[in-house]
Amino acid sequence: MRIGDAAAAAGTTPRALRFYEQRGLLPAPSRTSGGQRRYGPREVARVLTIRRLLSLGLTIEDIRGCADRLDLLDGDALPPYGGPGCTGSTGVARRRLAVLDAEIARLTVLRDALATQIGETDAAGAPAAGPSRGQVGRPVI
Repeated sequence: MRIGDAAAAAGTTPRALRFYEQRGLLPAPSRTSGGQRRYGPREVARVLTIRRLLSLGLTIEDIRGCADRLDLLDGDALPPYGGPGCTGSTGVARRRLAVLDAEIARLTVLRDALATQIGETDAAGAPAAGPSRGQVGRPVI
């Protein structure tokens, strides 16, 4: 199938496929005699895997580090930690989890500081977890 058909099958754009190829996530596809890229079901499955990993918070660079093992991923689940693929051999998923945890902690501190500043606290005086019923939609500033 041509690039537009492959992109549609994977739920993305031809530009994304060319980008994945350029970044080393997708091997260069075979070409027609006219020079057009030709993709098959294997390439579409690989793009679906790339998109799934991106949706889980991994970056292009994270995925690039284990691009040679993307075809080992099967179905909707990542392989178990310690098994073949990105989660065991390079620690990419564990490192990304640590980055996400650090960002969540940073944002929680920021949120609590803002809640305290505007007087949004619970009964114990701690920053409230969210707006109370009477405060929903009330402008903060």
